[in-house]
Amino acid sequence: MKRRSSMHTASNEQPVALSPTSVLAKFASGLSYEYIDDASLNTAQRHTLDTIGAIFAGSTQHATIAAARAFDTLCLSGSVPVPGFEKCYDPMSAAYISGTAAHGLELDDGYRAGSVHPGCVVIPALISAASIGKYDGKQFINAVVVGYEIVCRLAAAMHPHSRYRGFHNTPVMGVMGAAAAVGALRNFDDRQMADALGIAASSASGIFAFLRGGGEVKRTHPGQAAREGLQAALNAEQGMVGPKDVLEIEEGYFDTFAGDVNLSTVIDGLENGPQSAKLVMAGCYIKPYAACRHIHPGIDAVIDIRTAENIDPTKVVNVDVGTYEIAVGHANATYEDMLSAQMSYQFCIATALERGAVDLEHFDENARDENNVIQHVPKIHVSVDKECHDAYPRLRAAKVAIEMQDGTRFNRSVEDPYGSAGNPLPDDALQLKFNGLVRPLTDDIKAQEIERLIWGINELDDVGDLLTKLGP
Repeated sequence: MKRRSSMHTASNEQPVALSPTSVLAKFASGLSYEYIDDASLNTAQRHTLDTIGAIFAGSTQHATIAAARAFDTLCLSGSVPVPGFEKCYDPMSAAYISGTAAHGLELDDGYRAGSVHPGCVVIPALISAASIGKYDGKQFINAVVVGYEIVCRLAAAMHPHSRYRGFHNTPVMGVMGAAAAVGALRNFDDRQMADALGIAASSASGIFAFLRGGGEVKRTHPGQAAREGLQAALNAEQGMVGPKDVLEIEEGYFDTFAGDVNLSTVIDGLENGPQSAKLVMAGCYIKPYAACRHIHPGIDAVIDIRTAENIDPTKVVNVDVGTYEIAVGHANATYEDMLSAQMSYQFCIATALERGAVDLEHFDENARDENNVIQHVPKIHVSVDKECHDAYPRLRAAKVAIEMQDGTRFNRSVEDPYGSAGNPLPDDALQLKFNGLVRPLTDDIKAQEIERLIWGINELDDVGDLLTKLGP
């Protein structure tokens, strides 16, 4: 493990090393709205809107409904809204249900360098935390930024080593971001924040068994992380003590989940305190397609060829995709259920080839049985391309070659898939996505009001004005 600590100068002018845990705790407890750059503020607003849209849409999927019914059997109720539901829950249950919903349809945001989804954990935890106090919009957005920064930095430092060990980054890093976000909202000092991180580290979990064995448990991972992060923060607030320097100690967080960690990635830009912090969250992406993000560069390439070359999908005989190794792990020609289809490189590319789009409705039972799509699955071959692999995770790239019956070949390379910070979804496209997810589950007036409140959240005197619109 690479170990590198930041330095600061004590009153006697002797340099004193700060552990990465201490650096993150001081940052998370010391950041305030006035220190945040415009790009990060804009990202926080956009991703709050996107995540709430994903929660609404995901409220109807089976895993979310099953989780809610499980809590119903315990007779749990409360006053915290869960977007898309006709009842409110207690804060812990609401965080779990909303986190499950946010991740449930593969519509949630992410951070490429860490292969992680921050919003589906951070936003549900903050909705619950904001419901048990009174906070203005600036406090809420500041907490969003703190949560995203912790998730993104930890994930970027630990990926791909954590993934190769079989861990799902989103819950493993998400629980830490949720704890920090709640702590920031509730004005923790750096000691409380370090305890919250120390406690949350023991709740970090989530394995990639779903990729091999199917099932729906992947959907619940962010819900678990949101709930456990909230609990960790509240425990710390009540004086519970976490392990000291939990990130870097032997048998601690890094050692357990990744082993080989670039500590400079964790603390880079934070060494001089939150007032001058160089934030990374503006590098997050928003998904344009309802599929695993590793497949998006291939989808981009196929849609571009289909549109620009005006090809007839029925005359395609072969599609070769070269990409990085982790993406090739999704080259499973299985699509018996929605999750399997959204994780399948072959099914997603077949959908893009036939339909010229990869939208949510393209993964329902009828769409998965449509012969016009599945006839393309055997034509699609996915393998490791050395250049793409060597560039990962700096780039998320794919090279696609489509061969036609007459021998014509069309080639495309994509290094920066649509929706990324370098190739962003414009605000109007984000609004279309939001409305498409929310309006089927509420009336148009409420959807418009939610959108208005989020775009203007920085000026809200009470974020409760937004939260009330998210409930029944």
